[in-house]
Amino acid sequence: MSEVIWMPNEKRTNAAQIVAFQKIVEKKYKLKFNNYEEFHRWTVEREDFWAELFEYFSLSYSGELSPICPDITFDKYTWFPNVKINFAENLLNSKSLFEGDKFAFIFAHENTTQNKISYDQLKGEVASMSHHLRKYLNQGDVLGAFMPNILETAVAMLATSALGGVFTSSSCDFGVEGVVDRFGESKPQVLIAATGYEYNGKYFDQIPKLIEIEKKLPQLKQIILIDFLGKSQSQDISKIPKSIMYGSWERISKIDFVQVPFSSPLYIMYSSGTTGKPKCIVHSVGGTLLQHIKELGLHCDLNKSKTILFFTTCGWMMWNWLMSSLFFKSTIVLYEGSPTFPDFAAYMNLIDKYKINIFGTGPKYLKALQDSSFRSHSHYPTLETLISTGAPLLPEQYDYVYKNIKKDILLGSISGGTDIIGCFMLCNPTLPVIRGEIQCLGLGMAVKSFNQKGMPVIEEEGELVCTKSFPSRPIYFLNDPKNEKIKHAYFNVYEKTWYHGDFVKIKKSGGVEVLGRSDATLNPGGVRIGTAEIYQQTEKFSYIVDSLCVGHDFLGDVQVILFVKMKSGEILTESRILEIKNEIRKNTSPRHVPHSFFAVNDIPYTRSGKKMELIVARIINKKEIKGAESMANSECLEEYKKLAQDGLKKL
Repeated sequence: MSEVIWMPNEKRTNAAQIVAFQKIVEKKYKLKFNNYEEFHRWTVEREDFWAELFEYFSLSYSGELSPICPDITFDKYTWFPNVKINFAENLLNSKSLFEGDKFAFIFAHENTTQNKISYDQLKGEVASMSHHLRKYLNQGDVLGAFMPNILETAVAMLATSALGGVFTSSSCDFGVEGVVDRFGESKPQVLIAATGYEYNGKYFDQIPKLIEIEKKLPQLKQIILIDFLGKSQSQDISKIPKSIMYGSWERISKIDFVQVPFSSPLYIMYSSGTTGKPKCIVHSVGGTLLQHIKELGLHCDLNKSKTILFFTTCGWMMWNWLMSSLFFKSTIVLYEGSPTFPDFAAYMNLIDKYKINIFGTGPKYLKALQDSSFRSHSHYPTLETLISTGAPLLPEQYDYVYKNIKKDILLGSISGGTDIIGCFMLCNPTLPVIRGEIQCLGLGMAVKSFNQKGMPVIEEEGELVCTKSFPSRPIYFLNDPKNEKIKHAYFNVYEKTWYHGDFVKIKKSGGVEVLGRSDATLNPGGVRIGTAEIYQQTEKFSYIVDSLCVGHDFLGDVQVILFVKMKSGEILTESRILEIKNEIRKNTSPRHVPHSFFAVNDIPYTRSGKKMELIVARIINKKEIKGAESMANSECLEEYKKLAQDGLKKL
């Protein structure tokens, strides 16, 4: 039964940008929408919706908006073929009024280092760097960033896109092989990299990595080094002959923005697959901008009076998403380091310190907060929205947030991915929050849940699909001239329909439950089971810190195996296994009950906080694995390999 646990008050609803936008549409098209579902349906049926975003948000562009999308199928990318636009121009030169001395970024570091930069100062930094980059980058050329989440990373992205260039990034915790796998495909002409970074109070020298990376990326024309921690005096950069230090260029004040076709490349993103090298996903300038301003402005209600923080590295699409907050002239808090160092309170205190209105995190961090018994004492008077993504948010985590973080808050679970550099379903400041559900489908996104017969269903588990094209779909993959890779990734299951690989249930309420990756779906006895259904039950046990569920192929069927990380000092006994089994059977079905249980020291995660079920499934099914570079804790895989060799023989 659906349980409403938060309702927006009338003041908040009336002030929401999504309400103002809807009223404009109703007046222009002589319509009246009785609820969000009706409005959403119109935005899906009429491509005019995407054109209305240009006018409502006063985008800077040249050319004509017509035609909007000559081919609304997924055969080829045809959005706004007569529009030219520049990404950085729209983020820095919005027509909305603002004070130039307003802070664009506040940088916070785990060792309490902080820095602030105004919009005017940011423009100066971007102007100077883009002027320097003109010597090395032409329109369409790539700049790679091997950087922490700092101010200079944002400047590099804006300077590159101002020139009509392409930006791609990898976080500092990647090893040489992971960086070369990515940048060896995208072939940046210029690399910007930090000489070192800190995490959990420990300093990591990046110079040895950079020496190796330069050798393995011969196409690099220049490496720009940034020493944001002031440790360059103790570092030898002479072994990187193509390098210069950040800022060692002429200072100018004017930015020459290069407008490019709407469908021109802006970002190259990388999938975190479990086999082979990462897919290099190329996203468009216009599609990224439209999707982000829609999500941030209409769904998250971001504006120039608000401050936003999202915990992310530069290797996760949420960094790119966060950067688009500049369009609204809001203040972005960049955090670099561990959110648990020196303790949870230090990080959570940033909400009050910087008067944050929108706070972004993930279920893994919320679970860690919950396990630490963290409880807010300030109730965060400025905080109005808490966004969670990276994995399904369990019902019990909704309870924790409203009981221990803040009662009057929009808890916005959002879901989409790197593949679309945005969301299929997300939050809405005018709708209630229902325990365990994402609030709504995204405007303009023709999302359905398909059953095994390929038919749309409501209140049933099914495959997440999208039946019509959308601007932030990838324009292409790198090194895929015949589009074979992109077709295999999204269109090999349903004809002319985007297959996303998530297992979902769309509710009558209009909300959505995400039940985990459908390509990690368990099929014991031919019955499809979402792993999130099992995690929801294991969360209830205080002696379990975390768990991971996979399928073991056995005699033509699938055995469900549950790996559990026990709380320190606790043991997985036979009586506890029976207790867990009974709870799963009682609240789900006998098919959900795992065949075998194994206690492990750690659960593998990606750097963006997603459980890596597929990589463990491949290990226990004795299939080749690659892609450990995308993991936050790849060392834990050795335990699973040993279990596959020893323990699983007993099954």
